[in-house]
Amino acid sequence: MPTVTFLGHAGVAVRGAAFRLLADPWLAPTGAFLGAWHQYPRNDHLDVPALLETDWVAISHEHLDHFDPWVVERLPERTRILIPSYPGPAFRARMAAVAGARQVIEIPAWEKFPLDNQGSWITVIPELSPMCHDSAFLVVADGRAILHCNDARLTAAQARRAKHLAGGRLDLMALQTSGASWHPICYEYPPEELAKVSMDKRVAKLRGAQRLVRQTAPELAVPFAGPPCFLDGEVAHLNWVLDQDTGAFCDPEAATEWLREHLPGQRWDHFRPGDTVDLDTGEVVRDPVSARFSFADADRPGYLERYAADRAASIERVLADHPEPDAELFHRFVAHFEHLGGLSDYFLSQIDMLVRFEVTGPNGGTWDVDFSPDGLKAGEAAPGARPHYRITTAGRWLDGVLGGRLAWEDLLISFRLSLYRDPDVYNDHLVGLLKHANAPALRAVEAYETGRDESERIVVESGGCSYDIPRYCPHAGEDLSIGAIVRDGQVHCLAHNFAFDLATGACVNARSANLGSRRVRRTTDRPLGL
Repeated sequence: MPTVTFLGHAGVAVRGAAFRLLADPWLAPTGAFLGAWHQYPRNDHLDVPALLETDWVAISHEHLDHFDPWVVERLPERTRILIPSYPGPAFRARMAAVAGARQVIEIPAWEKFPLDNQGSWITVIPELSPMCHDSAFLVVADGRAILHCNDARLTAAQARRAKHLAGGRLDLMALQTSGASWHPICYEYPPEELAKVSMDKRVAKLRGAQRLVRQTAPELAVPFAGPPCFLDGEVAHLNWVLDQDTGAFCDPEAATEWLREHLPGQRWDHFRPGDTVDLDTGEVVRDPVSARFSFADADRPGYLERYAADRAASIERVLADHPEPDAELFHRFVAHFEHLGGLSDYFLSQIDMLVRFEVTGPNGGTWDVDFSPDGLKAGEAAPGARPHYRITTAGRWLDGVLGGRLAWEDLLISFRLSLYRDPDVYNDHLVGLLKHANAPALRAVEAYETGRDESERIVVESGGCSYDIPRYCPHAGEDLSIGAIVRDGQVHCLAHNFAFDLATGACVNARSANLGSRRVRRTTDRPLGL
């Protein structure tokens, strides 16, 4: 009996004999992230009132293509909302603000939560590092197991543990293969560099999915969770990312083709909004409206043009909710960053750089924030100062963040900004401070990063040399023995695309703790892991 209906993007509806559950449904006609993102393909033909008559809604994290306030506000009051228990209060507070009288229940990691009185249950599996508030859902419905990965980049060990917890079998595993980061598409790269970075990240994403599925061997593996499309004029030029051959985001059709070629013994399929799979029989029923859509359609420009026309009024309402700021914008900016600067000395020491904000539009300006271990200073840009990061955005969007209507990550993921960094090195702690912006979450990250046990080590080989390295990535704990590749004297972690030089241990593309690698004498012993 148990069925899974795909709702588009990362949304699914699970129907068991005695319960109905929605997971990460994104259905709002306004899209998400300041009206910039829209469901692709569109899913507005689905019977929303029927879908919302559900017992449970499980929402994995606060990104607005997963946490859809438009959906939450329309749920029956009897519907109970399930969320992961994260170290910080931000997600819980945002959910409570829109849930009204509906009960919100936090589920601790790996704890089985019953969905009926017949043995069905759900649990959450968060990413190892608390820097990343992303979680997968493991649902067992009438004895059938669904691992719904959402945006969570699980380690192979986590995925294998999920399979064991489900009784040794995963009937369906849905995992994100698209990626939708503001890097590199919002960065000021030359076209050839943008194309190269985009392709490298796309392939790394697919390799990560291949590795995870190889380790778990689900009965059916499903690429899903993106990509979005962009309908508003300010961001419509970004739709180049949808190109199946060269785009930065990999759609489910292209991902399925690549993964079938690279892991041919595995059963793969992709689904569009409204498609349903029966987990007992394996039968698939295709939605007749969605069946007319193809990601490879040569008429994509026409499809997007018609879609944009249909959504124009909704997008205009979103823009109207963010008027131009008043003359106090700069003072709010300074106060906001002075507050952030008092949250964590550890984060300030890890950031340790100058960030410039170029704020366009009325009452904007060029303002610097100096993140220093000695404290944070915010003010007008200093002549001659050289920033490491430069962030350019309109004052109307910045004002939404300063006023608490938006989170920093909402703005970053909206792509309504541009960025530049020199040197071109990612700073995870800068993004972490902006997106968490609360002391409990930041303390959890500090405890994780300063309390790691690096005693378990493996040996890898590159260029005729052997290197002793920690088994687990110093960034977010990925098991490098199975979750990385070695090439050109570097170990590349497939979880978050961090690369470390084996000779020095230094991270070459991000600010990260040193790998702590050591060159060792070659022996006849077989190297572990890689």
